[in-house]
Amino acid sequence: MSNRFLAVIPDFITDDLKPEREILGDIAEVVALGAHSEDELAGRIETADTIILYHDVSLTRHTIQRLEHCRLIVRGGVGIDNIDHRFARQRGITVANVPDYGSEEVADTAITMMLALARGVHLMNSRLRSAEGAWNHHHAVPLVRLRGRVFGVVGLGRIGTAAALRAKALGMDVAFYDPYKPDGYDKALGIRRVESFDDLLRQSLVVSVHCPLTDETRHTFNAETIALMPPRSYLVNTARGGIVDVAALPDAIASGQLAGAGIDVLEIEPPSEDHPLIVAWRDPSHPAHERLLINPHAAFYSEEGLLDIRTKSATACRRALTGLPIRNVVN
Repeated sequence: MSNRFLAVIPDFITDDLKPEREILGDIAEVVALGAHSEDELAGRIETADTIILYHDVSLTRHTIQRLEHCRLIVRGGVGIDNIDHRFARQRGITVANVPDYGSEEVADTAITMMLALARGVHLMNSRLRSAEGAWNHHHAVPLVRLRGRVFGVVGLGRIGTAAALRAKALGMDVAFYDPYKPDGYDKALGIRRVESFDDLLRQSLVVSVHCPLTDETRHTFNAETIALMPPRSYLVNTARGGIVDVAALPDAIASGQLAGAGIDVLEIEPPSEDHPLIVAWRDPSHPAHERLLINPHAAFYSEEGLLDIRTKSATACRRALTGLPIRNVVN
């Protein structure tokens, strides 16, 4: 019988395991399951000593209670809403995340989406490609200058801070809402703190979402709260899909309440073909067709960022297996 540990990667990473094996190979066998649902894990994960979980599947009580001697579940990312971390703690299993893996990439994506929408880049490209109208700027009228306009950040964590600093460099008036952030960060960063979520919405030309998904934040953005934003404003979500009720976006765009939206994350990925958001986005006759940007939960990605997340996750497993203190414990 082998004395080597077993490190299991349930989802997302399916082929080349070189980064994980370089870090863990001398003490553990590394196995990727390529699962797309939790049911596919049955009979394949129970003997894992450590687990590296990404975002394609969840680990609920149903699976965690079957783990025989798991020491660590590390979330290859920031959000931990797809792990029942409280039940894991009851079972004596540590849960950690990798909060610093792709801050640059996600912040860059948020700003890119904002610029592509608010400067009319996506809209004009779409219309000209479809041979609609004259070859001039009138497709995007009216656009407003970004300098001095309010860029609202919801959640001033690592990525929210990175996005805030990028918007500040563009000359925008950066404000943030985060009731859990200690005082003083506004002064340190040279941005404004707003005490009320509603007040942030009312004053922001662009709202960029960077908070975790919790019971408190689920569907924080819906038809009612989006209606508080100024007419012809923009919403960008690169955080977690469940924070925005995206079924409200087509009507908000059609009415002109939103001039555009950038969505990297959805509550269910991939979405169903008949989801109202997808139907409107793919319909050339719907305003969302030209004013909605959708990406496949890819804001984290660059070659460097992906390597970061894999090596940091594997290093966390090595620390757990060799008895060293584990960083970034969330439970």
